[in-house]
Amino acid sequence: MTQRLTCRSVTAKTIRYYEEIGLLPPAEREANGYRLYDRGALQRPRFVQHAQAAGLSLREIMQVLMIRFEGRAPCVHVRERLCHHLEQIEARRAELRATRRELQDLARHAETVDPASCPEEVICSILVREG
Repeated sequence: MTQRLTCRSVTAKTIRYYEEIGLLPPAEREANGYRLYDRGALQRPRFVQHAQAAGLSLREIMQVLMIRFEGRAPCVHVRERLCHHLEQIEARRAELRATRRELQDLARHAETVDPASCPEEVICSILVREG
């Protein structure tokens, strides 16, 4: 049984894009050109939104769908991807903490710099500190 896809939070443009890249199967068409999808496809845009909210890329979502289409549960793959994303976030947080410390140090140093004594060849003595 096919139905017209109605998903209030997904635009028609998004539906067409998902179909173009393979996240949705090619749709049958009504006489007026509206797309018709089977019940399984009706759940897919919502699944894609949830997966994106969890940090998965469209490529990763396609991998999850391919595993499911092969008749296997994608749980192990999804868990691995989520753990990978968590590791990336933790690494990025560490980088941001280091950047924050550096910016705080530069801001403290900037308070002590007299613009009148800033040598022209240095460009900015706040960013390029001597010694």
